[in-house]
Amino acid sequence: MTIKPLADRVVVKAVAAEETTKAGIILPGTAQEKPQIMEVVAVGPGGVVDGNEVVMTVKVGDKVITSKYSGTEVKCDGNEYNIVRQSDILAVVE
Repeated sequence: MTIKPLADRVVVKAVAAEETTKAGIILPGTAQEKPQIMEVVAVGPGGVVDGNEVVMTVKVGDKVITSKYSGTEVKCDGNEYNIVRQSDILAVVE
């Protein structure tokens, strides 16, 4: 099954979180922060949203930084994804 976002929505998947600190201390899963760097998996077509024309500026494969508590978490085929609005994406990581 695939997820196809509508309008200005973007499907993103978390990039693996750091498991060790810079000093070499290994962090258990409960101590790790929720990752904010995500990889774009699918992009909606854009169009008119709330009376404004929205042009999609991200593309599949981009690494992006999202708002910490934005979007809706979904599971599909054993993978965890987050569906966010393009406006919830703060930056593209190059």
